Amino acid sequence: MSATPPASRSREPLLLDVEGMKCGGCVRAVEQRLLQTEGVRQASVNLLTRTAWVDLEPRVEGPDGTAADPLPALLGSLEGLGFQARLRPQEPEPASQRERRQAEQWWRHWRQLLVALLLLLVSGLGHLADAGLLAWRGPWPLLGSPWFHALVATLALAFPGRPILVRGVRSALAGVPGMDTLVGLGVASAYLSSLVGWLWPASGWPCYFNEPVMLLGFVLTGRFLEERARYRTGRAIEELGALQPDHALLLLGDGPPRQVRVGGLRPGDRLRLLPGDRVPVDGVVLEGCSRVDASSLTGEPLPQSVEPGSELAAGLLNLESSLVLEVRRRGADSAIARIVRLVERAQARKAPIQGLADRVAGRFTLVVLLLALATLVFWWLWGCRHWPEVLTMAAAAGHGSHGHGGGGAGTPFSLGLQLAIAVLVVACPCALGLATPTAITVGSGLAARSGLLFRGGDAIETASRLEAVLFDKTGTLTIGRPLVTAVRVLGAAPGSPVEAAEAARLVQLAASLEQHSRHPLAHAVLQEAQCRGLPLLSVSEAQTLPGDGVQGLVEGAGLVRVGRLDWLARQGVMAEPAATALQQDLEAGGATLLAVAADGRLLGLLAVEDRPRADAAATVSRLRRLGLRLGLLSGDRRASVEGLGRRLGLRPEELAWELRPEEKLERLLLAHRQGAVAMVGDGINDAPALAAADLGIAVGTGTQIAQESAALVVMGEGLDGIVRALAIARRTMAKVRQNLAWAFGYNLIVLPIAAGVLLPGFGLSLSPELAALLMAFSSITVVGNALLLQDPPPDAAP
Repeated sequence: MSATPPASRSREPLLLDVEGMKCGGCVRAVEQRLLQTEGVRQASVNLLTRTAWVDLEPRVEGPDGTAADPLPALLGSLEGLGFQARLRPQEPEPASQRERRQAEQWWRHWRQLLVALLLLLVSGLGHLADAGLLAWRGPWPLLGSPWFHALVATLALAFPGRPILVRGVRSALAGVPGMDTLVGLGVASAYLSSLVGWLWPASGWPCYFNEPVMLLGFVLTGRFLEERARYRTGRAIEELGALQPDHALLLLGDGPPRQVRVGGLRPGDRLRLLPGDRVPVDGVVLEGCSRVDASSLTGEPLPQSVEPGSELAAGLLNLESSLVLEVRRRGADSAIARIVRLVERAQARKAPIQGLADRVAGRFTLVVLLLALATLVFWWLWGCRHWPEVLTMAAAAGHGSHGHGGGGAGTPFSLGLQLAIAVLVVACPCALGLATPTAITVGSGLAARSGLLFRGGDAIETASRLEAVLFDKTGTLTIGRPLVTAVRVLGAAPGSPVEAAEAARLVQLAASLEQHSRHPLAHAVLQEAQCRGLPLLSVSEAQTLPGDGVQGLVEGAGLVRVGRLDWLARQGVMAEPAATALQQDLEAGGATLLAVAADGRLLGLLAVEDRPRADAAATVSRLRRLGLRLGLLSGDRRASVEGLGRRLGLRPEELAWELRPEEKLERLLLAHRQGAVAMVGDGINDAPALAAADLGIAVGTGTQIAQESAALVVMGEGLDGIVRALAIARRTMAKVRQNLAWAFGYNLIVLPIAAGVLLPGFGLSLSPELAALLMAFSSITVVGNALLLQDPPPDAAP
């Protein structure tokens, strides 16, 4: 007897918060450690948001139905590298708790800034005292005392500098040296050399206690400014999360409403929503009529009318009247919560262009360490002998002792050590690590505020290089709410009582079968049955055939089929000449036909028409002006597709009709040969085409954001978001390229200068303090450039 194979089930990707990452080398180390963990399929780490997105292999269940949890192994492996990680909670963080956490973080950052400014002040006064620019009276003689500066430097390293030194040593011992390793080594080298030069003057070592103090001051100031910029880049998620209130008014029987926390609500609870309140959870209106503002969620500028039966997503703003809602989904499962999680995961997934920067950053720290060592050895043992004048120029430029009991400034070792420290400090792997995620984070947040949800940096990069955009018809270019405009019964005299009864029977059979379909045409048939007051019959063995129709056993009618006329013909249902003529007549007006057959006999035809979206023609025109190739792929009949194409300005060669799902895929592959292709659909019936395209774009409401087949979801009822999404994507990638050019260019230019390349010929070099200032400026520049990314105006071309 053979053993039952273990069952496998797909698992949701994990989003981890990872603390302690400071540069691209840390990102590379975390990614590699995650990928080495058993059960991990993909991993992507964002330095800016300090998050890791982990895609897991399908879960393999044992005979007892249990499976190993990979989370402890993931957290343990990162802790072994010195990085503290935790799983991002699914429940939305209450606004009060979020504000308290932010206040604590900012107090810690401001305290760090005050310490940094104090260090810079003491160090600056020490430089002025050395230069003789301060009168020696009052407290100033203290500034000229070597032991005072030694004490200040010791306290600076022991307290504000201690976290940097500890993280630097820990990452070096783990084999992944990073930014803290470089800064820590530079600060410690300057301090130790000053200590030796002060206590043992005959050694000839330089003594400059002011240098490590000022270096720490610049580093801490730069990190404060960088944190401020990081916070600004992540404000989009904070603003989205703020749309969901902390509390709601719960109705209990006939008593007054009670204020409760949103996290405690469950499906079935009844809520009171007052004018001016935001919808706390996804729900359906039970009582009352009002208008709601959805602009903050979908970008729709006009208020929407709601009445009993209307579904409301969390985050909408009630404008006029009081409503009674029934909770449909918990707060953690609401539309706004899913949007926040989607944006967080999108920001964690990096763009492919970041691959080069990550590969360089992973080895960057080791290269800088070797360059610093080579700089020290070169100027100590050879450079000063070949160019003896550099010692004089270095002393004139301010290198060397500040007179605090140390050795001479003109020794080759002191010059080599100072240049080596400058190399360690000026190198900036942070800029390499931040170049892409800063722009991706700002771009995805900017898009989310406009109701455009990218699923990752890879989707943004793909959107920026599109060559063609292909559309589905029903529910995409049209509003997706078609109406039945004609019911034609075969074999009955028009206007006769028999014809009316048979027409009602035709609609009843079609609606009973279509209740098992989610196609927009099915909703039209169901709405027609509801308007006629027809009850639905029970159906068994219902089956949906994509691109053809639906079939099943209907009570009292046997096997019923509803779908395309040519599909019924392939099933053996013969169409009379009268049916063909009726088909041509109805399709000439742009209607889509549904043929209804029972027990192998054609009963009649339903004509369904769907209006184009209000902005469909304008969107097609704007996309064409961008130089994109356009196309319409539809399963409808030729007359209906050509009629819509004429109304929207599509050319005859851009139209394709009567396509089955596999034929749509073939058209996509053909278009892909000429460049990247986007497929625009409703996110429900077009999943294969959306998944096969380079960029799948789903158009729909917030309830459709979980469609994994789409890389971009355009919320709301308009198509103009597609043009805005392309504009944001192109501007975002332009910022990425600018940031990468700056990050690479900065390091390629300043590292040779710090190593003393310009010292022999021009007398130019970098002091450790200036190197620290440039390093901080480099990271801030990358983040600041990304913050310049703005939402394009409505008529702006990408």
